[in-house]
Amino acid sequence: MACPSRKTVSSWLALAAAVLVASPLHAQTIGYESLDGDTSAPRSSSVKGASAARTTVRPYIEAVQNVLWELSPGDDVLTYSSLAAGVDVSLVGRRTEGAISVRYERRISQSDRVADGDILSGLARVRHDLVPRKLSIEAGALATRTSIGAGGAAALNSLASDDVVSQIYSVYAGPAFSTNVGDVAMSGSYMVGYNRLDQENVLQGAAGQPLNDLFDESFVQSAQLSAGVAPGTVLPIGLTATGSFFQEDISNLDQRVRDMRAGVQAILPVSSELSLVGAIGYEDVEVSSRDALRDGSGAPVIGPDGRFVTDTSRPRQLAYETEGLTWDAGVMWRPSRRTALSAFVGRRYDSTTYYGSFSYVPDSRSALTIAAYDNVSGFGGQLTRALRDLPTDFEVNRDPFNGQISGCALGSQGGACVNNALSSVASSVFRARGVNATYSRRLGRLQAGIGAGYIRRSFIARADSVLGAANGVIDESYYVDAGINGPIDRRSRFAVSAYSAWFQSGAAGLGDTNALGINAAYFRNLTNRLAASAAVSLDSFNRNLLEDQTVASGLVGLRYSF
Repeated sequence: MACPSRKTVSSWLALAAAVLVASPLHAQTIGYESLDGDTSAPRSSSVKGASAARTTVRPYIEAVQNVLWELSPGDDVLTYSSLAAGVDVSLVGRRTEGAISVRYERRISQSDRVADGDILSGLARVRHDLVPRKLSIEAGALATRTSIGAGGAAALNSLASDDVVSQIYSVYAGPAFSTNVGDVAMSGSYMVGYNRLDQENVLQGAAGQPLNDLFDESFVQSAQLSAGVAPGTVLPIGLTATGSFFQEDISNLDQRVRDMRAGVQAILPVSSELSLVGAIGYEDVEVSSRDALRDGSGAPVIGPDGRFVTDTSRPRQLAYETEGLTWDAGVMWRPSRRTALSAFVGRRYDSTTYYGSFSYVPDSRSALTIAAYDNVSGFGGQLTRALRDLPTDFEVNRDPFNGQISGCALGSQGGACVNNALSSVASSVFRARGVNATYSRRLGRLQAGIGAGYIRRSFIARADSVLGAANGVIDESYYVDAGINGPIDRRSRFAVSAYSAWFQSGAAGLGDTNALGINAAYFRNLTNRLAASAAVSLDSFNRNLLEDQTVASGLVGLRYSF
């Protein structure tokens, strides 16, 4: 699959972001909204219809002064200013639901070690029913900045003084349908996505080594189709036939993941709450790639972007292949509308697999979500899946020091996290097995939340290619994010959050990467449109290849909302 030029793709992404605007707990919600109950404040525009249906749009501009004190390895004091413009949108309509948050920031350096720069960050998840309960279309997008170490390890909350940063973009869209033909329920969906990494000054394992395993860009496609009958309609058991297709085309060495499946699932009700589930199917999974172009001495050619140049004159070769019968067995338990559990064990990718989910929403004040997964993809496919799992009514969570959206997003019925997907940006295809969990709780007027997760990547590459060293390498990532925010009085509020992330590389000589920190922020409405903020933080970033870095930060700022 040919990839368009980077200039063309950049223009397309900018257009997609504009269309989305028009139509994860590193920091809690920046509470600039009106706190005194004054309905004259410029808060929203409403959609005509039911009282619960409305669209809220909050554009703003912001000016912030930052100071950073490097506690280790040096003792420098750095300052910089930033000007930002953004908009937060909440869509709640009869046919449309979603949330959009987009922010552009211009950083103005006042110190040699803090570079000027432009930062675009945003998160969007929108669903629109073209035909109620039958045909819908959904879309999502993510833009965030991260710090990348040797081997592709990423720290979600990069220190503001660290100029070893990269920008990540992801966008997807597609339709879904569901209908009934007599007793047969049918459903299907199709999704196409695009992911890109723009890197600057990325750390290397050794001086002069190329960025041979750092992701560039990929296109993702997935489709699902199912048809089935419920238990007790035609037979005492329920039967569902399913088919699915997933493909990711990665620009690095023309890597391709193709995962095709078909099967039949049977559901046997044991009680009104519990069902036993069994399935048998067929899988055809392939991972393939080309090798790097070689020079006269046989050495791989490195392009101007620091990555291997793909030898397009040679045919694509398989790096991994499995096909044959698969099976799954498990239970589905739903004792009430508030609680749902599914747990499965089976045989996929020629080995044992475990996956499932649990959700518990006892009331409107709390929600718990846990999901375990097992799949094969590249960085882009993993990020697209994580983005698609985010709730459509998420709350905006931005770091007060860089405005970044990352980590976990919480909604009224649960949450999801992109931390695992962002914790490594290696270009090689991998098998991912992991778990994400989020819990949110409203305590009086306070909102608290926590997210945690783990991912294990087993990389796949041809042993005789330039990426052969990655084949069989296993890395692991863990993360925990927690925070609480709420009002102090009618015109002010606070937010406190803490995070920690660990990356353990299986590659020789790269070691582990750890990041942790805590921050606290205070916000006060000076008028209905003008708000002031102040924040402090302490962040630490530990990398085996560099000295540990610890930075204390502070800021004061003003935001004007339209």
